[in-house]
Amino acid sequence: MNIPLNIDFNQIILHLFNFAILAGGLYFLLYKPVKEFMDKRSAYYEELEKTANDKLSHATTLESEYQTKIDEIETEIVQMKAKAVKETETLADSMLKSAKEQSCKMVQSAKESAEQERSRMLSEAREQIAQIAVEATRKLLEENSSKIYDEFLTAAAKEQDVE
Repeated sequence: MNIPLNIDFNQIILHLFNFAILAGGLYFLLYKPVKEFMDKRSAYYEELEKTANDKLSHATTLESEYQTKIDEIETEIVQMKAKAVKETETLADSMLKSAKEQSCKMVQSAKESAEQERSRMLSEAREQIAQIAVEATRKLLEENSSKIYDEFLTAAAKEQDVE
């Protein structure tokens, strides 16, 4: 056979047959198991998404319930705080009143004790001043008596010399 461009159709058919066998084998060995695996995987993730959506809807309902409970509790807390503030104010007023009474008593007793201490200190100071004055006078007389006597003698001696 004289075929242009030296093309051998037998070789082409054999190559096509080999390619068909290879493609069929790869389809059954690789493509089909991979496709099944991918289908299982997508089904698994779809199930996970469905479960997550169910849980999300349940969580939103719980959240709304909890929010209403929290709002109720907050109103109770506000009421309790108001009550506690009133009780605290009355207690503080009574404590302040008793503290003022005690402070007045303490100030009065402190004034009395300060007056007693003042009078005691004044009497002690008078006694000490009298003792210091007596002691100072005695010392002055002792020191000056000898000077005065010496001056008297020198003055008498001058008078005798003058006469």
